[in-house]
Amino acid sequence: MAWGRSAAVGVVAGAAGVAAMTVAEKVEQRITGRPDSFVPARTLERLLGLAAARGRRARLRNLAMHLGQGALLGVMRGTMAGAGLRGPWSSLLFYAVRLTNDQTFENATGVGAPPWTWPRDELVVDLVHKAVYAFATGLVADVLAARWGPGPGQVHARLRPGRQPDVGPLPPV
Repeated sequence: MAWGRSAAVGVVAGAAGVAAMTVAEKVEQRITGRPDSFVPARTLERLLGLAAARGRRARLRNLAMHLGQGALLGVMRGTMAGAGLRGPWSSLLFYAVRLTNDQTFENATGVGAPPWTWPRDELVVDLVHKAVYAFATGLVADVLAARWGPGPGQVHARLRPGRQPDVGPLPPV
């Protein structure tokens, strides 16, 4: 597996996932009338020790956190795809990573609260948007990684399906 190539695929896939999530958010906001959330901007400000911004600067910080976080997390999904962890099941695993990442940073900075304390409608909206991100990121990562053939996990499964410690190492590429 080419680690650098898989990471690069992940950055691209993560940015595509952020774009898909942003489009979904804007469509949802038009339908529901929900205003923009500045939780990402406030989280970034707390992480970097910055004063709270307003207006255009707050929107830029929101965008920076969305894009930065999405692209960096995409590295993990790109690495998963490079290793042969592809398809909807892998995107579902990655969905949990995305949710965990958000909640860890938001709660550690005091900007957010545990999701089980949220109003149900806010929770559903967040879960849907993060699912759009995770599955869009996964789709792009899987398509790009497939260009280089099966990953080590897929080769292993072809030799002997399941978790088998005695299959042995893969031949050098």
